[in-house]
Amino acid sequence: MIQKNNYVVPLSFIGIMFFSLGFALGINSFLIPVLKNSLDVTSAKSYFIIGATFIPFLIFGYPASMTIKLIGYKKTMALSFLIFAGAFLLFIPSAKEHSFPLFLLASFVSGTANTFLQAAVNPYITILGPIESAAKRISIMGICNKLAWPVAPAFLVFVIGKNIEQTTVDDLYLPFYIIVGIFLILGAISLLAPLQEVKAVGEDDTNESASCPYAASKTSIWQFPHLLLGCLALFLYVGVETISLGTLVDYATSLGLPNAQIYAWIAPIGIVAGYICGIILIPKHMSQAMALKYCSVLAIAGSLLVVTLPGNISIYFIAMIALGCSLMWPALWPLAMSDLGRFTKSGASLLIMAMAGGAVIPILFGWLKDEVGAQNAYWICLPCFLYILYYGCCGYKIRTKRA
Repeated sequence: MIQKNNYVVPLSFIGIMFFSLGFALGINSFLIPVLKNSLDVTSAKSYFIIGATFIPFLIFGYPASMTIKLIGYKKTMALSFLIFAGAFLLFIPSAKEHSFPLFLLASFVSGTANTFLQAAVNPYITILGPIESAAKRISIMGICNKLAWPVAPAFLVFVIGKNIEQTTVDDLYLPFYIIVGIFLILGAISLLAPLQEVKAVGEDDTNESASCPYAASKTSIWQFPHLLLGCLALFLYVGVETISLGTLVDYATSLGLPNAQIYAWIAPIGIVAGYICGIILIPKHMSQAMALKYCSVLAIAGSLLVVTLPGNISIYFIAMIALGCSLMWPALWPLAMSDLGRFTKSGASLLIMAMAGGAVIPILFGWLKDEVGAQNAYWICLPCFLYILYYGCCGYKIRTKRA
C-alpha cells in the first residue's frame, strides 16, 4: 500500500484512466441507434455491440491478471491503451464498409482493451490504501468514469455536427481518427506516470498465517465463497448498470423524444450523486456493506417506477436506478476481495471475468425490447437487484462466519 500522503498523484493518473474507460463504453450508447438506423438491424442485434464489448471480460480476465503479474500494473495500463487505439482504428473500415460484423469485431477489440485496463486499475485502486476505505477511493474514480459515458456521445455529436437522429455510419471517420490519437497519447502518459507497484496484505505469501490467516489455509481461489457469490453479484450489477447507462439514448429515441443524446446525462447524474455520498459517508458514517444494502433498495424502487410510470416520465427515474448502482461497484470490490491474501490477483481476475454480465444482461434487454417493448424490458433489472440485496445482507458474511 502507498502511504496516505502519497495518494493524490496516483489517484490523479488513475482517474484519467477511469475516465477513458467510461468514454470508450459511452461510445456504445451512440452507436446503437446509429447502427439501427443506418444498417437496419433489430434492437436485439444492435445490443450485440454492448455484448461484444463485454464478452472479452470473460475470455481475457485471467490472461489480463497473468499479464499484470508478468509486466506489472503500469505497463499493462499502457498496453491496454495501445489495444484501444487499434480498436478505434478498426471502427473506420467498419463504417466505410457498412459492415455490422466488422463493428462487432471492433467492439470486441475495444472490450479486450477495456478488460486489460479494468484488470489493472480496479485492484490497484482497491489495494492502494486501507481496505476499509476502498469504497471511498473507488467512488472518486467512479465519478471520473461515469461522467465520461455521456461525454462520448456529446463529443461525437460535436465533431460530426449532427444530432444522433441525423447521423449515419458515413459520418464516423473523423471522430474515430481523433479518438485513436487520444488513446495513443494516453498510452504514453501511462508509461511516464509515477505509479508505484502495489500489493495487497498477504500477497507476498510471507508469514501469511499472521498477516492474512483466513487465506493461509486455502489452496485454491474456489475456496472463498464470499468471492464467488460476489462474482455473481458483480455479474448482475455490471449488466444492469450498463442498461441504465447504455440504453437512455435508445429509449429516448423509442419514445420519440427530440435531441435524444441529451438524455444520456440522466444516469450519470444519479450515479455521480451516489458517489459523492460515498466519498462523504464511507467509512466514517457508513460501512461498505450498509452502502450496498441501501443502494440495492433504491435500485429496486427505481426499477419498479421505470416500468410502471408513463414512458416520458419513467425515463427520468432511470436516474434512481443509477443512483442505486452508484455504490454497488465501490462496495462489491472490497467486500469480495477481503482476506484473499496471495490469491488477490486471481480473485481480481475472477471479478473482471464477472464483468461479462455487461454482455449478457443488455443482450437479453434488447431481445425483451423487441418482444415486449422498451419500457417493459426494464423488468430485467428487478431480479438482479434482489440478488445484490441478498449479497449485501448475507452473502459477503459467509467469510466471517467460517473464518
